[in-house]
Amino acid sequence: QSRLVESGGGLVQPGESLRLSCAVSGFTSGYYAIGWFRQVPGKGREAVACISYTNGRTRYTDSVEGRFAISRDNANNKVYLQMNSLKPEDTAVYRCAAAAGLECPPWGEFDYWGQGTQVTVST
Repeated sequence: QSRLVESGGGLVQPGESLRLSCAVSGFTSGYYAIGWFRQVPGKGREAVACISYTNGRTRYTDSVEGRFAISRDNANNKVYLQMNSLKPEDTAVYRCAAAAGLECPPWGEFDYWGQGTQVTVST
């Protein structure tokens, strides 16, 4: 049974940094791309970043390009989202999601989801 668990959220001030972690287990296929998404109550889910399984190819949404960095440690089945220069508009519940395969799929094709971790950027 595939399972994703996020951690690392919290309350920070604008300009500060946070690193989110996503622990992945039970992925029987062995290969999976991981994406990070975020959602604010009353708004749709927004894709943030994705990383492929083997070659570390990444993709970012425009609003986080240059501020966020996604990385992965396949030996320990973890994926990270380093978030720098945080802004109040980055406030959201952040969820990681997995898609079987080597490469990042289209944003709508992630099948397995974690419960999320809250990130709040405020003075």
